[in-house]
Amino acid sequence: MSGLQQMDSTEKKKAKGLFSDAELDALEQRNPDGFSSGEVIDVFARQGVKFSEATFRKYIQLGLLPRSRRVGRKGKHKGSKGIYPAGIVRQINEIKLMMSFDYTIDDIRRHFAFVGGEVEELRTLLTKIVGRLDQSVSDNGIGSYAKASLNTEIAEVRASSDVLVSKLEDMARRIRELKQLAKEAV
Repeated sequence: MSGLQQMDSTEKKKAKGLFSDAELDALEQRNPDGFSSGEVIDVFARQGVKFSEATFRKYIQLGLLPRSRRVGRKGKHKGSKGIYPAGIVRQINEIKLMMSFDYTIDDIRRHFAFVGGEVEELRTLLTKIVGRLDQSVSDNGIGSYAKASLNTEIAEVRASSDVLVSKLEDMARRIRELKQLAKEAV
């Protein structure tokens, strides 16, 4: 067994110049609203990982990454900018790691449970729905007892949606890892 095969996931990522899970968690916590495309490129450049704007766009076009959402800028005639979900750095990190193990982009698209973009869209949609429910309950017109009961249910729905998204992300990660182990064993 080679030295690379004996390394755990974090060691493999560091050996390739990629982010560890702890570093990715910290990035996501510092940027909960997401990243612009330039910020994503800069994050990898600071890490010493080659990643260009053209490659970023290609990954999006191929469906490996989610599309941005438009966010308006404050001020008159400032327009809007595209913001990508905070988890996009994690997704790119995983793609780069798989490519370092000689997987092609086509291999990644066909053989891996690459649902990160869809899971991120689901997270955004669930957050939006729960937020609207929360806002509706906060508006006047509902009695205090009913409001308290609804707030409890909303908190339960929020927790359930967080669990669902986490489970989907974990399943996709485990499938990728199992496929990687199978490839390394060959």
